Amino acid sequence: MRRADRLFQILQILRRQRAPITAAALAEELETSKRTVYRDIADLLAQRVPIRGEAGTGYVLERGFDMPPLMLTPDEIEVAVLGAQWVAHRGDVALRRAAQDLIAKIAATVPEHLRQFVLEPATGAPPALDQAPDALDMAEVRAAIRAGTKIALRYRDEAGRESERVVWPVVVGYLEATRVLIAWCELRQDFRSFRTDRVVAATFLKERYGERPSALRARWRKALPRRREPPARVGAASTGDR
Repeated sequence: MRRADRLFQILQILRRQRAPITAAALAEELETSKRTVYRDIADLLAQRVPIRGEAGTGYVLERGFDMPPLMLTPDEIEVAVLGAQWVAHRGDVALRRAAQDLIAKIAATVPEHLRQFVLEPATGAPPALDQAPDALDMAEVRAAIRAGTKIALRYRDEAGRESERVVWPVVVGYLEATRVLIAWCELRQDFRSFRTDRVVAATFLKERYGERPSALRARWRKALPRRREPPARVGAASTGDR
């Protein structure tokens, strides 16, 4: 790895870490020696990069430090393009357009010698086959998730039974052929998933639910381990869901 690339990678590692990271851990990820890491850290400090810490304790990049946002490696470019391709084939209309715009922006911004990784990537996401259409405005759903507002749903389950729900939207999950809205259901008093193609009608309410969206997401993540267990086969527990 070239020295300039190594210095940039050290900054990337420090940016994604919240706790101090030792020279040994940096050396292991960079596949180099601790002595080289010490020398690189000294070089970055000489360039006024705000790194706190010392040998044996660990290093932290102070908040507020900014780097050019599109100093991307070839692997990072391919990750971004692959992800954008996947969304361009499987996202809703707004996200598909945004994914196409993202690929174009990356191609227009990266240096010439890296443009081939955008225009002729070594990886690709195939088009989705038999994808079920959404029955509600997904851009509005994402706006409700960010704003922490409720959605009133009329929902038809896999058996064709309809129910009325008021939900607190948490996140949209993208599966191969369907999308699901994960939400806290006021009727069930629990987290539920709703296939977006089975929504009969949706009303986006102005009413906010009584906690921050980040707190609701944290509560959902905490509930995930128990929800991964095989569910009991009780009809009432799944009525109107999935």
